[in-house]
Amino acid sequence: IELQERGEAYYFIADLHALTTVQNAAALRANVHELALDFLACGLDPARSVFFRQSDVPQVAELAWILSTVTPMGLLERCHSFKDKTARGIAPSHGLFAYPVLMAADILIYDSDIVPVGRDQKQHLELARDIAQQRINARFAPRDAAGEPIPLLKVPEPLILKDGARVMSLTDGRSKMSKSDPNEGSRISLLDPPELIVKKIKRAKTDPTMGLEFGNPERPEADNLLGLYALLTGKTREQACQDCSAMGWGTFKPLLADAGVEALRPVQERYQQWRQDPGAVEAVLRDGQAKAAAVAEQTLDRVRQALGFLPRR
Repeated sequence: IELQERGEAYYFIADLHALTTVQNAAALRANVHELALDFLACGLDPARSVFFRQSDVPQVAELAWILSTVTPMGLLERCHSFKDKTARGIAPSHGLFAYPVLMAADILIYDSDIVPVGRDQKQHLELARDIAQQRINARFAPRDAAGEPIPLLKVPEPLILKDGARVMSLTDGRSKMSKSDPNEGSRISLLDPPELIVKKIKRAKTDPTMGLEFGNPERPEADNLLGLYALLTGKTREQACQDCSAMGWGTFKPLLADAGVEALRPVQERYQQWRQDPGAVEAVLRDGQAKAAAVAEQTLDRVRQALGFLPRR
């Protein structure tokens, strides 16, 4: 959300990607609407950003197909995501296997400069960079009058947050906090009421050691919960450590619960406001679609012509 203050930020709801696991029309529509509410509740400002549904920009699917024709199978076979998801029981499909190519199209079609990613997604961004540099620009870029190549696709840089890039489960401190975890006590959800947040924090796994600290591999729970405290209060890790280095868990947990309740209060208030006007949410997505499609069409047209297709009529 902070990135919308630094430049032109594009946010989209990845409903095409969702088809690899969600294949119920009513559920997909409901999930898309709920996610739109979540983004807006978290503070996404339609006046400062471009917010849209992925499926409303058909150019991205066309670019994904073009990219797939030049992407070696070996690149995709090395991607961890496909192996991880099939290991968790998700049925393998072409869509699941080619997921990183569609992700590359999502990134490249909007001439992205930087892409915020978690550490577990950095590999997919590297694949997008490889496709842009080695598979498209190096092979198909036109030349200027001096014979220098004119890149067809901009090659973006990753932005990995120093803090909060990977928030871990409340129940073990070692696995990623995830909505797909069947144990609801493992996560704090945006719409959890205050009493539930307090309950979850109270039951979060801890250890018998007095005082909280960062960086001790023997104390993943302390590292995770102290990190959450820093994120929720807006303090630096150094400040959080100073605050809590001598605290016992009985003192720290209520402090963390209060921080969670206060941090989510404005989010929940905005959620209820947007929820009262579904038409306004839809208008935001339609406006974002128009802006995104205009940029996407320019990028796609460059690539199409370089590969031999005629310009759009």
